[in-house]
Amino acid sequence: MTTLKGGEMNPVTVFLCGDVMPARGVDQILPCSGDPALREPVVDDARTYVALAEKVSGPIPRPVDFSWPWGVALPVLEAEAPDVRLINLETSVTAGGEFALDKQLHYRMSPGNLPVLTAVRPDACALANNHVLDFGVAGLTDTLGVLNQAGLRGLGAGYDVIEATEPVIVPVDGTRRVVIFAAGMASSGVPRRWAATGTQPGVSFVRDLSGRSAAEVSRRVLEHKRPGDVGIVSLHWGTNWGYRVDPSQVRFAHRLIDAGVDVVYGHSSHHPRPIEVYRNRLILYGCGDAINDYEGIPGHSNYRDDLRLLYFASFKSGSGELASLRMLPLQARKMRLEHPADRDVEWLRSRLDSVCRPFGVRVGREPSGMLQIGQAQLPH
Repeated sequence: MTTLKGGEMNPVTVFLCGDVMPARGVDQILPCSGDPALREPVVDDARTYVALAEKVSGPIPRPVDFSWPWGVALPVLEAEAPDVRLINLETSVTAGGEFALDKQLHYRMSPGNLPVLTAVRPDACALANNHVLDFGVAGLTDTLGVLNQAGLRGLGAGYDVIEATEPVIVPVDGTRRVVIFAAGMASSGVPRRWAATGTQPGVSFVRDLSGRSAAEVSRRVLEHKRPGDVGIVSLHWGTNWGYRVDPSQVRFAHRLIDAGVDVVYGHSSHHPRPIEVYRNRLILYGCGDAINDYEGIPGHSNYRDDLRLLYFASFKSGSGELASLRMLPLQARKMRLEHPADRDVEWLRSRLDSVCRPFGVRVGREPSGMLQIGQAQLPH
């Protein structure tokens, strides 16, 4: 971390992105693909999703290298050099386990394909979501073990409730840290039975959007947060489609900020949802998807879920106040992130600007093509 003139430290920058789902079709194009068998109502072989993508975008070479799904995102990540990298890993990482009952969609990635995650060098992987137990407790414990062996820090799931609700603390320099807590909710499809207990592995689960639940979530962060730290709450919540944010979610996010949390990092939606800056703190109501095999699946085309965003949030030195938010627009083609056409970037900017206006935020565009909410635009 470099120092500005006068001894002032640079802002802390955190990289965030939407759901990372290197399972099913993505797993099948990587070097160590697992069993392609599925038990979905329509699809019984994960290679079907590869064929759908190829029908839209052309042949995909197989196997691809582990950096392939991230595509042009990797050099941008290196150039931006964020202090902390946080992703929501929405899959189990296992070669075994049993298909979870009462679920139509099941996601698993072969443990041999873990380098697709290490390629992006995450400091923390949020696991509190509706796919991490798709292959049961055995699949979850495999996931925890594989991540641990690779030196990747999972949070929001664990061998018991104590581990599942333990925040991850990422040092930035000698004095500053980022404190991260992760939880999932039923509104995103997380079954209540997946909640970790004193004797059962599972996820960190928030049962409702009450003030009491908000106080409990914020407490998990604040009991570890020190002056100068940035406190983040990762929430897998809400529905997959639509720009409307339920008022109860807004109240819950505001309660977290009022209590002392600095960032609400929401995900589950398949496209970006509104952004709010409340009391100079960042709320991302839904980050959309980052990596998945949805290319070529029909329906919901009006949301343009092929367009993705990577978020780079910078926070003022010595506090969790937002200094800037810059977003990299990308497009999924051949199960790889590529730069979109200029007209697609403008479509995404315009749509995001429109849905963010009710929250007091405007979205602009830099000459580089990055989207941003400038400091002068932040509400006070």
